[in-house]
Amino acid sequence: MARVVVDVMLKPEILDPQGRAVMGALGRLGLTGISSVRQGKRFEIEVEGELDEDLAERLDELAGSLLSNPVIEDYEIYEELEDTDAEAGCDCGECACEPAGEDRPTPVVPAADRS
Repeated sequence: MARVVVDVMLKPEILDPQGRAVMGALGRLGLTGISSVRQGKRFEIEVEGELDEDLAERLDELAGSLLSNPVIEDYEIYEELEDTDAEAGCDCGECACEPAGEDRPTPVVPAADRS
């Protein structure tokens, strides 16, 4: 079973009133040193079996038409890997080490390949 994640965020040029409200609240709560807050959405889609190229393309279309508004939002879609010691690159056996490798998984369909 595969898990596909779609992260949707407002485009940088779009005002984010919810993010601004959170930013104001952080200051009132005494949290300093935060320069910006942007609000977004996360969708987790569990897929039966393996994620093949055809399904990845269909999920990308779904993300671009149903899960996001392409006029005001951008999205990233990627397969979330299980967080096990072996896959995370940790060999301490206690999961206390930082994962090795990239911070984010490889996109299912890179943004440059979208039509």
